[in-house]
Amino acid sequence: MLDAAQTTDVQADTLLEVNNIEVIYNHVILVLKGVSLTVPKGGITALLGGNGAGKTTTLKAVSNLLHSERGEVTKGSIKYRGESVHESDPAVLVEKGVIQVMEGRHCFEHLTVEENLLTGAYTRKDGKAAIQKDLDLVYTYFPRLKERRRSQAGYTSGGEQQMVAMGRALMSRPETILLDEPSMGLAPQLVEEIFGIVKDLNEKEGVSFLLAEQNTNVALRFAHYGYILESGRVVMDGPAAELRENPDVKEFYLGMSDDGRKSFRDVRSYRRRKRWL
Repeated sequence: MLDAAQTTDVQADTLLEVNNIEVIYNHVILVLKGVSLTVPKGGITALLGGNGAGKTTTLKAVSNLLHSERGEVTKGSIKYRGESVHESDPAVLVEKGVIQVMEGRHCFEHLTVEENLLTGAYTRKDGKAAIQKDLDLVYTYFPRLKERRRSQAGYTSGGEQQMVAMGRALMSRPETILLDEPSMGLAPQLVEEIFGIVKDLNEKEGVSFLLAEQNTNVALRFAHYGYILESGRVVMDGPAAELRENPDVKEFYLGMSDDGRKSFRDVRSYRRRKRWL
């Protein structure tokens, strides 16, 4: 984790700035309501909240993938390195170094693992040697993929498919990765492994992350800063270390309180007492 001085340095260079955006689907359904957040260069920023809170919609608003689902940003602005991007073609953002890893471990099932990885380098023009170097780097971080590189992706495990999706993103040489629900459907040991790789990529390769995650406990252990969404609004934000110790976060998202661990039924019954509702 970053110490206080490093955190200050990270915050000084903002890559992504989402300012008071509103997202509507089908011209009727209001999904995001005044969401604002920033992603600093070299940081891991967590977007937290339950299912339906608006995390995936926020990521798709940033990557400009809303139109495929009849959604649009109707208010606010999204800037990357100071330039407005919320009306840009998704391919333009890829060229700028912003890559989204979709929820659900999407792979080309009929292609091999290595062929999947190489699709991430499709738009690159720096030659085969540079691409091979990055492929070797991906195999360094994901040694299991090297073992399975000739296997069809559709026959690999859920954890391996998540690694394929992340490795494919790395092959495009991203500056920022939008990572959607990396822990979904994975065993706890694999979740720790995936987040450990995210931490290494951040610290060793300088990749910045905006990750949407329901597993608040794991996300706050690896992130530097967090935003909590409920019903399409940011209800709380702060340094990850402070959020982990916040009584509201402990009670409503970690199942803990000053009196110890609470049952899910107890936590659910307390929702009406949230100070932000």
